[in-house]
Amino acid sequence: MQTLAEGLRLPTNGLDYAILAIYFVVVLGIGFMARASVKTSLDFFLSGRSLPAWVTGLAFVAANLGATEILGMAATGAQYGVAVVHWYWIGAIPAMVFLGLVMMPFYYRSKVRSVPEFLLQRFDKSAHLLSSVLFAFAAILIAGVNLYALSIVVEALLGWPQWVAIVVAGLFVLVYITIGGLSSAIYNEVLQFFVILAALIPLTVLGLKRVGGWDAMSDSLTKQHGGDFMTAWGGTGIGDPNPLGANWLTIILGLGFVLSFGYWTTNFAEVQRALSAKNLSAAKRTPLIAAFPKIFIVFAVMIPGLVAAVIVPKIGTPDSDLTYNDAIPLLMQELLPNGVLGIAVTGLLAAFMAGMAANVSSFNTVFTTDIWQRYVVKDKPDTYYLKFGRLITAIGVLASIGTAFIAASFSNIMSYLQTLFSFFNVPMFVVFIIGMFWKRASMKSGVWGLVAGTAAAMVNYFWIYKGGIIDIPSDQGANFVSAIVGFVAGAVVMVVVTLFTAPKPEAELAGLVYGTESPSPDEELEEADRAWYRKPALLGWGAIVLAAACYIPYSF
Repeated sequence: MQTLAEGLRLPTNGLDYAILAIYFVVVLGIGFMARASVKTSLDFFLSGRSLPAWVTGLAFVAANLGATEILGMAATGAQYGVAVVHWYWIGAIPAMVFLGLVMMPFYYRSKVRSVPEFLLQRFDKSAHLLSSVLFAFAAILIAGVNLYALSIVVEALLGWPQWVAIVVAGLFVLVYITIGGLSSAIYNEVLQFFVILAALIPLTVLGLKRVGGWDAMSDSLTKQHGGDFMTAWGGTGIGDPNPLGANWLTIILGLGFVLSFGYWTTNFAEVQRALSAKNLSAAKRTPLIAAFPKIFIVFAVMIPGLVAAVIVPKIGTPDSDLTYNDAIPLLMQELLPNGVLGIAVTGLLAAFMAGMAANVSSFNTVFTTDIWQRYVVKDKPDTYYLKFGRLITAIGVLASIGTAFIAASFSNIMSYLQTLFSFFNVPMFVVFIIGMFWKRASMKSGVWGLVAGTAAAMVNYFWIYKGGIIDIPSDQGANFVSAIVGFVAGAVVMVVVTLFTAPKPEAELAGLVYGTESPSPDEELEEADRAWYRKPALLGWGAIVLAAACYIPYSF
């Protein structure tokens, strides 16, 4: 198991602990306040579909500000350099815009409570059950990643053994999610968004100052790792070596299309925030509002990773006792004075709790509504499913504690997360995208597309890559290839199965396939509001243009 390096104990004092204690009190207070609004299962799982767009938008981006964003992306910056920007400006913004403009109308109009429930309406029970099981399993694994990352900070803060930190942190998240449901998670995520920024911005500024500014840092890392380390596209020609171990084709197809769209458009931990919005217009604007801060967050996670690579040139190698995951705790120890250190620790804890809470809240919704209520215990009063939702939340947290120890075996948790996404999100995406744009796709093609996509991605990773049959330079490169293989396999199998099985009756496809929906009078009223900030298309294109403008300095 990877543990925090012994020398990374943070020099915290009473002021830091006081800041942390205040935050915990506020978080629990929000949970108890949210409890008053939880009267039905819809309140618990989807906040009664009553939240404004700015709340769901900030919660949408905060839900992703977990282990992936903080420890994982800083680790990726330390390991692969400036190429980390691909995960944002190629691997997030276009897919977030697509979700808001194209997919949210399908999700919201159909009144589904989860992403797998949409597959039930478009395909059949077999596709629905398999997607529910796969998603629930993936959610627990990913929640474990966030919990492990959280334990790293607790270990650094208090010196507790890692297993103690994992258990205590998991139980704390359990309390406020179980009490207030999704509303508690979302309102805490809005608070956590600002706390996280208060932690990352000082770390970024002081880190650059420590290494002499961007130019000095760039010169140092170029000498250590070569010129491609400080460029986004350097060395990405087909057949050329580069730090990321991936060429431009696998970056664009594997990350920019398959992994990115697979994650942002079908991952219920994110989509659930948009589904809790008060109307369709707010639901469409949720991922678009989130896209704007997402454009700039890359600087606050990439730069600390680069700074750590300068301070400890051999970080992540056998010659150092520091893993890439230690980049953020290292800078906190080296750079932050007391008080600011307390804010930083609080921000990191907030980030990991947001990420874990997002996955646990999506897990309890899918397990309760898509598995338990649909196939195990049917036709019970709503109060029964509300109570069961709280019970399964506790079970999910306990399971996450177990999967946290799996994440602890990876030096770069970002690589582990991308592996999970290629196995679980990509096959679901191919089924969604074909089902939404091809009316002929048959009812049985959905389940076989899921099976083929998941199996193909796993075979590519565990047999072809790990078995050394094909030489892929890095885990990240292998993840990109696995995603492409899973997507192609799922798509081919869906087409073949469709040719030999019956399609869904066209009368049952209204609102489930692109071009078959018709806006309701309420939606037409929403669209009649011409304020610029209420126009999803304008917000979406604005996010893409701004991301493209940010990319220019890193393209050479």
